[in-house]
Amino acid sequence: MHRPAPAAPEPRRILAIDYGRKKIGLALSDELGITASPLAILERTNRRDDMRRLREICRANAVAHILVGHPLTLNGNAGDMAAEAARFAARLKNELALDVELVDERLTSWEAAQTVNRSKSPSRRTPKSIDHVAAAIFLREYLDRKRAESSPAPAELA
Repeated sequence: MHRPAPAAPEPRRILAIDYGRKKIGLALSDELGITASPLAILERTNRRDDMRRLREICRANAVAHILVGHPLTLNGNAGDMAAEAARFAARLKNELALDVELVDERLTSWEAAQTVNRSKSPSRRTPKSIDHVAAAIFLREYLDRKRAESSPAPAELA
């Protein structure tokens, strides 16, 4: 009797969230956790609607893990926005029942602005929002770090 092989687990994605009081920037990894792409910018409405939309995005994209940008100051201290982002991350974990992790997002908005300015024509250098690009940057950094941690150390030359 021939039994089919068990199905391999479905690859899952990582959603990165650049939290803001008015907007939420979103970026998404590919299924293998190699690339990070800007996804969307959500205009904030209210907590319930924001959570509903994020839940729908997570379901539609097979998200297994969420990163929330933790906006620390340059010297590493947590200010008001960092505390708000931490509360938002806890609410996401509670309401969506997914793994949620805070990640350092220092200088990602600056880097996103530089990236957008380099890619646009001179007449269109003032983007309305770069939050999704900033989310893609800290997602890419996270994926690179995870890949480096899981790679075996190179053998020393004799």
